[in-house]
Order: sequence, then structure tokens, then C-alpha cells
Amino acid sequence: MSTEQLKITLPNGDVLQMPLGTTSGEVAAHIGPGLAKAALAAVVNGETVGLMEPIVEDAEIRILTDRDSDALPVLRHSAAHILATSVRELRPEAAIGFGPAIDDGFYYDFEVDEPFTPEDLEAFERKMSDVAAADQMFERRQVSKSEARDLFSDDPLKLERLEEFEDDEVITVYANGPFLDLCKGPHIKSTGGLKHFKLTSAAGAYWRGDEKRQMLQRIYGTAFHRKNDLEEHLHRLEEAKRRDHRRLGRELGLFQFHPVSPGAPFWTPRGTILYNTLEQFVRARQREDFLEVRTPLMYTKELWEQSGHWGKYRENMFLVLDNESGEHNMSLKPMNCPSHHLYYASETHSYRELPLRFVTLDVLHRNELSGALSGLTRVRQFAQDDCHVYLREDQIAEEVQFLTDFILGHYAAFGLESRVKFATRPEQRIGSDEQWDHAEAELRQALESTGCEYDVEEGDGAFYGPKIDFHVTDSIGRSWQLGTIQLDYSAPERFGLEYVGSDNKPHRPVIIHRAVCGSFERFIAILIEHYAGAFPTWLAPEQVRVMSVGQDWDESAHQLVDVLVGAGIRATLQSRETLGYRIREAELHKIPYMAVVGEREALDSTVAVRERGKGKKQEVMSRDSFVSLLKEKISTRSLT
Repeated sequence: MSTEQLKITLPNGDVLQMPLGTTSGEVAAHIGPGLAKAALAAVVNGETVGLMEPIVEDAEIRILTDRDSDALPVLRHSAAHILATSVRELRPEAAIGFGPAIDDGFYYDFEVDEPFTPEDLEAFERKMSDVAAADQMFERRQVSKSEARDLFSDDPLKLERLEEFEDDEVITVYANGPFLDLCKGPHIKSTGGLKHFKLTSAAGAYWRGDEKRQMLQRIYGTAFHRKNDLEEHLHRLEEAKRRDHRRLGRELGLFQFHPVSPGAPFWTPRGTILYNTLEQFVRARQREDFLEVRTPLMYTKELWEQSGHWGKYRENMFLVLDNESGEHNMSLKPMNCPSHHLYYASETHSYRELPLRFVTLDVLHRNELSGALSGLTRVRQFAQDDCHVYLREDQIAEEVQFLTDFILGHYAAFGLESRVKFATRPEQRIGSDEQWDHAEAELRQALESTGCEYDVEEGDGAFYGPKIDFHVTDSIGRSWQLGTIQLDYSAPERFGLEYVGSDNKPHRPVIIHRAVCGSFERFIAILIEHYAGAFPTWLAPEQVRVMSVGQDWDESAHQLVDVLVGAGIRATLQSRETLGYRIREAELHKIPYMAVVGEREALDSTVAVRERGKGKKQEVMSRDSFVSLLKEKISTRSLT
């Protein structure tokens, strides 16, 4: 051990003097035996590391136990390593890829001849339990590139990754028992720390995410420190399956897909009602303060070169072949920004007009990888409530407050809770560092002036500017990134946008890109799963299903439907099959209200009302009262 001393600063401010090369585990032991026993990993100068990694410079250190959320990714990364250990023991021919921790668990990729079966996953899970019970230590070792080549000579996927390292780059491997993995870490101390885990599914995944490369088999799993946390998570997964919008969309007759148009939904009559109702709600909220415009769907590459998309985004665009030139020099629009800039530039604007908010709900196209397509959440054709605000720099804070309130109000209307994140400059970007410094400072200051609490996501901004992202939480606790407010100083320069100031001279505006739903398709998918298909009355494609007890009262039931439809209520009559069958069918279709007409109701001009979710309970009321009840539910957009 070196005699050189390090200054180790603890969270409470205490400073320890310890030898160079001291590990986090040794720091924990120095603090106390209880902490050493409970320690799982550490945060050293802001980076999560394993307990066995040497500390080579003065450091601020925080020891992680199972009470720290930062320790969970370490446990899950170790679980992925244990999964690879188990697969290698049972299927030694499997080539191993990589296995990171992810938001709700972990995965590991393998190259095998045949897809894994559910029985395979059960066998791997049993073997993982055996490996955990063996309590094998995770041993970290630093090796040279040539040594690593020798260690992984039989692993082509690992060798490919090794070639991306510089010759003098630090390379680490981790071993537990006979299994060795090329891995940066960190890991928990031993395999025995994995107690509560579950393998959840297997799916195909292209090597390195490249659809031109070989298909691997990806095994997903999850792990928790505590049994009840695992059980709650597995319950949420089951609930998510029950709410899967792809299944409910089919069962409720909302939308469908066809292989001749991958990634583009066909909306059924019922689905179209749902879609249009959402669109009408969006339009109504924007009627006073926004200007809706429609713009072309296809543009030449000159526009995309001017905007920067041709260089930074072309692989995600649907290119169009020009018959005259024989080149792909046009594209369907993947977003509305450049078209709005063109429209703004077509007229002279005064400072008194600003802010100008242009919004477009046109269809957009993005060339998503076929393997990434997933129901309505990842499509190639979609529509956004896409808005661009042209404003003076001194208006940024006020505008961000207005847009934040607008976006949060939208989510509240659907019973969606939300939180805010601030995203900074990405590696791939346009504009100077000075421009980014200024944009980030302006947007952060505007966000803080709203009073909203926020998290920071480093490097997750748009390629042209920093942004505020809005994440909503649905009824089963899942987070979805939806709305955004993006500040853009680059586009006004690229498009030469101006306004005439109070000094009668031209000035450069700034631009805010704003979306609320993100895309209507994805937002509808989230709503389907949030409500489990049981939409609130105002949003439901069919709000009332009327049925008569028998044919003698069909006419009275028809009259009720006419009254409801005349009042603007979406009502239908079902008169076939038995009453019990019709009731069950209405329940399966999650209709908010059933209105039953029998002899008494026909004579008294009343209706027996069954409300969704209240079982067999029904209330007899006058037809006028029923209409009034529904109109109030719809006009107030009641969520109950």
C-alpha cells in the first residue's frame, strides 16, 4: 500500500486521511463494521463504483446500502452478470454480448441458434438461484488490451467490442467462480447479494442496435433488494399486460395495423371518434392564444439542409426520389419546425405582435427501424400538436410560465400527474458553445421562475437547443415522456428570421418548440393503458348503450336514443340477443352507461341506468335527468 495519503470527504463533512489506492469497501470498514456489512457500492466524486475499486485521488464518497436508490442499478447489473453465468453453464455454445441495468431491471444479449423458450428462462432462473446460493465473490481485475484478447478469444462479440478500445485504455474484467466477463462494473460484493429477482421475457434484438447485423436473443429480468418490492413490481407488470393498448385496442375495436403499411395505424370508426375527440379538445384549448396553420407534407433537401436536419436527422427521414434528377433530394416532413419558420419569414413582423404561436396538427413521417415499431407508442406515421413560438428574448420567462401552465393543465384534465426535467446540450449538436451557454442559462432561469421542481438530464437536449421535458405518471406508476419546451437560438440565424423592434430596426427573435401530447397516437396509447380502456364519459367513443328488455319496448328505446343523440351524446341501440348477453357485451366494451328500457320505463318515460364499475346496481330516473347528468359529465370532462 502506498504511503501517499488521500483526503476522503464523507457526506457529513468529516475528512479521513487514507492511503492512495484505498477501496470504498475499506472506507466503509473504517467508518464501522455495520456499514461495511451493509455496503453494496459507493459514489466516488459523483460516479458509482464497486467496493473493490481503488481510489486514486482525493474524493468525496458516499457508501451505498440497500436503502439508497443508486444501489439498485448495481444490484441489477450484477443480476445480469449472474444471468450470463447461468446461460453459459447451461448453454456453453452461447456467444455473450452485454448486459446493462435499465430503468426497471436488466437484460443480457446472447447469440444462439434458436430463440429461447419459456422453459429455457425457467431453467436459467433456477441456475441463477444456484449461483446466488454459492455466494461467489465478484473479483475485479484490470488487464491490457492484448490480455483481454486472449481471455475472450472464443467470444466474437466481446472481441469486436475490444477493438473499439484505445491501446492504452483501462480495461476491466469481472470474474465470479469460473465465469469471466468484459465489464466496466460496478458490481455488488458477491453473488449472494442477489436474493429477489425474476426473468420476465425474451425477445430478439439486433447486435449493437443495427438492423444490418445479426439477431441476438435478449433476456429481460428484474431484481430488487426486498421481496415485497419485487412482488409489487411483478404485479405492475401483470397489470401492464392487462392494460396493454395493443390488446385493448383490438378488443375495443379502436385501431388495427396491416403489414402493407408498417408503423401506420388504421383507425376504426370507434377509434376515429376517440382520436377526433382528443384533437377537438386540443384545438379548443388553443383557439384563443395560438394560430393554427397547415403546411405542405414534402420539401426539397435545401430546406432540410438549411434547418440542419439533412445532416443530423436524415437517416430518420423518408426520402423521396426525384424522377428528373434521379436523386433522393426531397423528404416527407418528420416535424413542422422548418415549415413554420418559412411561414414566419414570409411576412414582416413587429415587436408588438410577439409572441406569435403557430401550431400545426398535420401528419408527420419518421423512418423508425422496423424492429422498434410497437403499437401506437412507436410508429412511422403520426400527428403532433406541434407549436413554434416566435418571441423576443425578454419574453422567454413569461412564455415558459404560460406554456408550462398550459401543458400541466392538459395532463391534469386526464388525471395524469407530471414532473419536469431540464435537458442540456448533447454531443451531436449545432451552434457554438457560447450560444449553448446562453440558451441553457436563459431556459434554466425561466424554468426556475415557474417554481416547478425539476431534475437535470445532462446531454439529453435537442441538437439545436436545451429543453424542458414533461414526464407523466399513469395510474400504475409508469413514467412517460410527453411534452417539451425547447429553446432555439440556431434556427432564427439559419433562416434569417427578424422582427422590427421599437427602435424601427431589425432584430433576431428566439424560437420555442412546444409539444403537449407528443404525438396523438402515443398519447392515445398512454390513455388506453392509463384508463385500462375505461375512458371517462367525455372521451369514450360510445357514451351510452341503450337496450330494451324485449321487442315490445324497442320503439321507446329508439326514442331515447334519438333524444340522447339530439343532445350531442354518443348513444347506440342494441336490440338483439338476450338482455343478459347485451349487458355483458356492454361491460366488455367498457361503455360508461347502460340505459335499459322495459315496460315501466316505457310507460313513465324513465330509464333504468347502470353505470360502469357499479356492478348490477341501477337507478331509475327521468330521461331529462339522465340527459342532464350526461351533459354535465361531458361538459365538465369529469374523470369519474
